[in-house]
Amino acid sequence: MLLALFMVLLFSFSVYAEGQDHEDQPLLVHHLKKATMVAEDVPALLDAEKVPFTTIGSVNWPAYPYKPEVQFRIAHADSLLFIHYRVSERCVAALATDGGEVFKDACCELFIMPADDGIYYNFETNCIGSLLLEAGTGKGNLRRSAPTDVYAKIRRWASLGTKPFSLRQEPTTWELTLIIPVSAFFRHRLSSLSGRTMRANFYKCGNGLCQRHYLSWKPIRTPKPNFHQPAYFGTLVFE
Repeated sequence: MLLALFMVLLFSFSVYAEGQDHEDQPLLVHHLKKATMVAEDVPALLDAEKVPFTTIGSVNWPAYPYKPEVQFRIAHADSLLFIHYRVSERCVAALATDGGEVFKDACCELFIMPADDGIYYNFETNCIGSLLLEAGTGKGNLRRSAPTDVYAKIRRWASLGTKPFSLRQEPTTWELTLIIPVSAFFRHRLSSLSGRTMRANFYKCGNGLCQRHYLSWKPIRTPKPNFHQPAYFGTLVFE
């Protein structure tokens, strides 16, 4: 009996450990041989460099079970960070403009901590490229909004165009790209991304859509939806 109990516990621990290893597996950020400053060219550039997609697929809260199909890929060229999102979902909306509540629209997000000082950035972008960018050590009044000139430095392309629109209750596939210069990390002084290791998580949400949802790349273990959880960030390793 004791031997059987020991074997069950050992098996359970090994399964748990395997799950943890999978959750903590770092993502290698490919260094591009050449770069572009045209956001619309990013998908073709990443295709040429064979940069793979990664799924944003963790449904963390049972009250919000809807799971759209969401993938991202990420690469860099020293002083530039390239992100490409690909999404298929049942309904979309894009009402917010820069600095607005983009998280209520069809929205993809990157939360990233470039140093060990606890300050992380939220790059939240809706399906027409409208951006919300803040930095701080926590949620709410702990965050500082990016200056207007920083928004202007981040190049964006959206397959649905740039004109705001209200709720469309129809299946929609869309893509989004961002070219983020290191100067966009406005509370830090970065010259290059090469050789760095950063903590981050990627999200997909739509607080105001017909099917509210909160997906993440790395799982979040909290009772209620909250993306401001650096304790659950994964690891990005920049070539």
